[in-house]
Amino acid sequence: MQAAGQFCQSCGMPLTQHEMHGTDADGSKNQKYCLYCFKDGQFTQPDATLEQMIQISAKGWADQDPTVTLQQAMEQMAQILPNLERWQQ
Repeated sequence: MQAAGQFCQSCGMPLTQHEMHGTDADGSKNQKYCLYCFKDGQFTQPDATLEQMIQISAKGWADQDPTVTLQQAMEQMAQILPNLERWQQ
């Protein structure tokens, strides 16, 4: 079971269920990344820039949550994503 408050270290998506985790090369669940960002031990969008991921994540959030505008989501993602592990390199 996943600890409360864990987020994908690429896109910031909450990892609230085991099924939401990406997979390592051996098929096991990866503890750092979601299924949208990480599959079979590799990033699904290996060439994505931080700016592109901010846009992708913000759009996904705004599409799923009618209480958040795309602009609000962009502003929040611009604050959150630079602090995640993938973007610290």
